[in-house]
Amino acid sequence: MPSPRVTAIHPLWAIEGGRITIEGAGFAVDDSYPSEVRIGDARARIVYASSARLAAVVPGGLEGGRATVRVAAVPGETAFIDIAAPFATGLHQVDNPVFDRDGNLYVTYSGTRGQQVPVSIFRVRPNGTRETFSSGIVNPTSMALDPQGRLYVSSRFEGTVYRVAADGSVEVFANDLGVACGLAFAGDGTLFVGDRSGTIFRVDRDGKATTFASLPASVAAFHLAFGPDAALYVTGPTLSSYDSVYRIDTSGSVTTRYAGFGRPQGVAFDTHGTLHVVEALAGVSGLYRVPASGDPELVLAGPGLVGVAFDPRGGLVVSSNDTAYRLSRIV
Repeated sequence: MPSPRVTAIHPLWAIEGGRITIEGAGFAVDDSYPSEVRIGDARARIVYASSARLAAVVPGGLEGGRATVRVAAVPGETAFIDIAAPFATGLHQVDNPVFDRDGNLYVTYSGTRGQQVPVSIFRVRPNGTRETFSSGIVNPTSMALDPQGRLYVSSRFEGTVYRVAADGSVEVFANDLGVACGLAFAGDGTLFVGDRSGTIFRVDRDGKATTFASLPASVAAFHLAFGPDAALYVTGPTLSSYDSVYRIDTSGSVTTRYAGFGRPQGVAFDTHGTLHVVEALAGVSGLYRVPASGDPELVLAGPGLVGVAFDPRGGLVVSSNDTAYRLSRIV
């Protein structure tokens, strides 16, 4: 048996409940003397063990930032992962949060179908201060900023997209959009809206909607993002075992960008123009980097994630239904 050692950890970023893999050699797997993994000072639950690989779940209660990873009986071997700290809690997020140009983060409390909640949208300042931003929108679902920096939000219950003023007041921008969810603006200011029933609408600056493309209907929200190639990228979980990330070119032609995710949700491009996709399937859940060629790479492990947003400085937030977590950067 080789001497115990740690050679790698994947991924290097995680939130509580995320599953990380420790690679190496000589790990103890005997029931009478099992391996023990500690992340920071907390013992992590091991969900898979072999002499060359351990899979462990990040325990709760850890502070954000760099944390040590140690395997018992592996002397002198210390590795590190970065833990994303909770940035905003008490949410009901069903799509990506949104950063504005000043680094403020917008998050939603969407509520159950038809529920009128006291606050529809919160604004979280860069220092973590959360404040009420807008109220009165039933089931706020997806958000996007236009080229002028104005915020728009969809209501999946009403099939409406609202424009939100700087003071949080709202006005109807477009309606009759089905189960309106994903929003994304093209560079010329045209808004695209995903109706999870299977239609992608193109909405001009006067709020007039026309059908742009058709996709399989989704059991959850459509999620939209424009890439540096001016194409629209869309995810929408179905009841299939595997779902696609779709690419729609400027003519409305639909192709498959990647077809191997089990429950893809939030999509976003980082400041380098690289596509990132949230995978919500249990066991492989987290944030994936999708390169121009080759298979996606898990870069952040975390359960129940639905959205991702990159700030203007390259940092990011990932969100579950109820919590937004922040990291300074993923390389």
